[in-house]
Amino acid sequence: MNLRTRIQKSFNGHTPRLQALELLKYIGPGFLVTVGFIDPGNWASNVAAGSLYGYRLLWMVTLSTLMLIVLQHNAAHLGIVTGLCISEAATKFIRPWFAHLVLGSAVAACISTALAEIMGAAIGLNLLFKLPLRIGAILVSTAVIWLLLSNGYRRIEKLIIAFVSLIGLSFLYELSLVRIPWAEVATGWVTPAIPLGSIPVIMSVLGAVVMPHNLFLHSEIIQSRQLNQKGTDVIEKQLRFEFVDTLNSMVVGWAINSSMIILAAATFFASRTTVTELGQAQAMLRPMLGQAAAIVFGGALLMAGLSSSVTAGMAGGSIVAGMSGEPYDPSDNHTRLGIMITLLGALLIALVITNPFKGLIFSQIALSIQLPWTIILQILLTSNPRVMGKYVNTILDRVLLWTTTVVVSGLNVLLLVDTLRNLLR
Repeated sequence: MNLRTRIQKSFNGHTPRLQALELLKYIGPGFLVTVGFIDPGNWASNVAAGSLYGYRLLWMVTLSTLMLIVLQHNAAHLGIVTGLCISEAATKFIRPWFAHLVLGSAVAACISTALAEIMGAAIGLNLLFKLPLRIGAILVSTAVIWLLLSNGYRRIEKLIIAFVSLIGLSFLYELSLVRIPWAEVATGWVTPAIPLGSIPVIMSVLGAVVMPHNLFLHSEIIQSRQLNQKGTDVIEKQLRFEFVDTLNSMVVGWAINSSMIILAAATFFASRTTVTELGQAQAMLRPMLGQAAAIVFGGALLMAGLSSSVTAGMAGGSIVAGMSGEPYDPSDNHTRLGIMITLLGALLIALVITNPFKGLIFSQIALSIQLPWTIILQILLTSNPRVMGKYVNTILDRVLLWTTTVVVSGLNVLLLVDTLRNLLR
């Protein structure tokens, strides 16, 4: 029995009387996506943003989260209405050459994502237990592959919700130890600023929040429930419930990402200290905030790396399975191939990389470069009446989605110009 059938059976024949209780039944997909943008790549990008520029780049977290809400809801919309994930829908409705080009680059983006996740978890193990990074990366990869191939979707969902909660509590504890100028923070959240030399960091923050693999993952998780087969009333109700789940989850992610930048700004920027790696960040927190704060930092990083490695592997498996016209199913060879390509490809890079912190930053930049292509593919699908029927994107939906694409593409151009300028110096 594949994942789609198991999940569908678990929801059949059960209609709670209270809508609040029914909503709880659909909580989960949003949090699986949330863990993807509070991953170690975010930690590296946010620590760099806060330590180098204080609170001035908080606006990028706000902008990225707003774009993320629009994109993730649209991806989930596709899954609910069609019963297909983005990869399956692209294979079915888009010209093969374009679909394969974008989906192939999306697999590469999943590998880049998994690299950040595995390295982050390995750094967490190193900070807590002094385990060498390469050994930690091997252990993390092995554990994640076992978990994904063991077919434990429900166990994974509960585990990740617990991890997200613990990570959030960890940062609340860290923030309680420092003095924060909340007026300056509030200004940073809503005032765009591009300090000199900040474009690579801004792009890494964007790539760390709005991630291609999360769009594929969200559509896959939602479509696995096959709500499209239950009639118009069910579809429309679930679109509302999904939006609440997505909105709540994205707000949680926004708060945690903001906390990372605020903590770095309040400690490292305030003391004029430049942080070049996550291990250095933990070591410097110890004399500033105490041993407990340093342990909490390492533990939260380990949880973030493990849980986001799982979702990266799921996304890779979903994309490769979709390219064969199949749903995600860990017992199927195509899904298994996608999982193994994603995680073993990332592990191979992790074993040869020389600077883990810079690797995390550049992995996020790579994601932000691939992101516009995934967004364009998604818009083409959800704006197509053949795919969506009467649930096709409205004019407002298209304006929001294409505006997001233009913003992301514009930032990519700025990154390219900045990179070429530095190479020519």
